[in-house]
Amino acid sequence: MRAPLGDFDVVRPAPEALDLLVAPVADAVRGWHGDVPADQLVHVDTEPEWADTATFLEHYGPDLLRQSANCVVVAGKRGGATSLAACVVLSAARVDVNGVARRQLGARKASFAPMETATGETGMEYGGITPIGLPPTWPVLVDAAVADLPYVLIGSGSRRGKLIVPGKALAGLPNATVVEGLGAE
Repeated sequence: MRAPLGDFDVVRPAPEALDLLVAPVADAVRGWHGDVPADQLVHVDTEPEWADTATFLEHYGPDLLRQSANCVVVAGKRGGATSLAACVVLSAARVDVNGVARRQLGARKASFAPMETATGETGMEYGGITPIGLPPTWPVLVDAAVADLPYVLIGSGSRRGKLIVPGKALAGLPNATVVEGLGAE
């Protein structure tokens, strides 16, 4: 099987790679019921030490920058209560945390969640967090530029491996909202 983008040696439909996925991501793939069939979610095996965007692009090709997205966990605070959400933006962009994300979450203050919180609450590894398999109550904000991609490369829940999925699959996740301008370049 060939990946829909990039040049990877080991490529499998995600439902056939459940053993390589962390539990919450494997559970989400196993129970997938979106508009996009589960076999269109593709797992590519990659080296864990190359998981961070800059290093990944050095090894797998800079052309993947505009076809890759990062999922970051944001903490919104209002009236002493903190809520967590995921923001998915192109890898070349940064999340507009204090503007667009804060307003979407209805928070007075927003910031990136501490690493321990992000990994502890998601059950995923830092550097591999993906919107697929997040806690079901979390809002998932997806930048419109990501949702519009035919395929997008995202984390797989661990530093080893990535998922390649149609952008519309991310837009169709439970609690997902497509947001214009979430990512600023």
